[in-house]
Amino acid sequence: MDSLEICYMSAGELSPLIQKKEISPVEVIQAHLDRIDQTEPVLNSFITLLPDEALTAARRAESDIASGKSRGPLHGIPVALKDLYNTAGVRTTSGSRIFDTFVPRQDCTVAAKFNQAGAILLGKLNMHQFAYGPTGENPDYGHMHNPWNPELVTGGSSGGSGSAAAAGQCTITTGSDTGGSIRIPAALCGIVGLKPTYGLVSRAGLTPLAWSMDHPGPMTRTVEDSALAMNTIAGFDPQDPASARVDVPDYTASLTGDVRGLRIGVPKEFFEAPLDPEIGQSVHDAIALLENMGAHVREVDFPMFNDSQAISTAMLMAEASAYHKDLLARDGEKLYPPVRLRLEAGLFISAADYLRAQQGRTLFNQQTRNLLNEVDLLAGPTEPVTAPTLLADHVQAGEYSVGTTAALTQYTRPYNITGFPAISVPCGFSQSGLPIALQLCGRPFAEPTVLRAAHAYEKATEWHKRRPPL
Repeated sequence: MDSLEICYMSAGELSPLIQKKEISPVEVIQAHLDRIDQTEPVLNSFITLLPDEALTAARRAESDIASGKSRGPLHGIPVALKDLYNTAGVRTTSGSRIFDTFVPRQDCTVAAKFNQAGAILLGKLNMHQFAYGPTGENPDYGHMHNPWNPELVTGGSSGGSGSAAAAGQCTITTGSDTGGSIRIPAALCGIVGLKPTYGLVSRAGLTPLAWSMDHPGPMTRTVEDSALAMNTIAGFDPQDPASARVDVPDYTASLTGDVRGLRIGVPKEFFEAPLDPEIGQSVHDAIALLENMGAHVREVDFPMFNDSQAISTAMLMAEASAYHKDLLARDGEKLYPPVRLRLEAGLFISAADYLRAQQGRTLFNQQTRNLLNEVDLLAGPTEPVTAPTLLADHVQAGEYSVGTTAALTQYTRPYNITGFPAISVPCGFSQSGLPIALQLCGRPFAEPTVLRAAHAYEKATEWHKRRPPL
């Protein structure tokens, strides 16, 4: 089998071949290591690569499967983790040279679950320093580059996760999402990114950014692979004080391809905000397709959407600065200046400001819950623009010039405030050949519904089959 074809196969496609011994985990891992060698000089997706360890694990997986000791559908599948996921014996930098030599003694819960499932760790992925930025800039380990055009950003903060999955460097990657950091790079790199319900996937062993809004989750090339990853990593963890005691279903069981009867609300405010008309049209077309497939679509009012940036900013900055206060005092001069500026600014948010933001959050959550009592899903763009130029401080969204950070988090931050599940799925390409994405949000723990709709749309289109020109 052609090495590049192996790299672009999904876990859902690879797993049956591995289980039937038609392809070896060693062959799969070697193909991905070769792909990384070819593309990494351009993309800079990884901070730490583990080629020897991955091949050793692949040989062990091959032996176990041959002797009837299969651990399930992820056994032998390549996985890479954003470099704020603690990994035993492997450095975890959180994207900063300050922690270049930090080697955790134990795995974070997500890493441990992937390991138990037999997934093979290829390495640790590049990221915006301390996950504090939506573009994928990192002067310490090098900026991340978009596989559709290396002069453009990957999106952040999980930029290496987005580029690695999109470029066929890895089958399943992970991100963390505090203001959109899974969905932003997923949208800009043309892959699937799922932000699960807050508390559904353990944060234990991950470097926090803002503890009340941090969400770990999968980034993949297909919706099915995100469901397979969730089957492995979701579930209660007593090590995470926010972990939810809920039953974890088989998420792949919801992938029926059928959206008949689903009620989809389209907030009119999403299309009144700064938005590239090309993206607006692609998203309208995607929603219309879901309607043609049997979903019931209607426009809804979401007036507090316009308050989401202010609510999110106050909470995120205050929590991030509280967590990193000692680091800022000790090593502030070593931080990337934009990250340092954000951390310093957060120190000036008063307790009264933070509590007012929490009051706003309560009202915002109630309005969102009310909307989702009327419909099953909320739909709209993931991003108002396609991938910006690296280091650009402003972007053009329709007739508006908007700050890059504000633009890239415009549609993602609302669902960090609520903690509700949201997915980004490719829904088109611009005339310049850049990915466009649809975002779907559901009720708390309604991942099966979110995945069902995203998968049905994916199966009815060909967008997810396009490959970057690398």
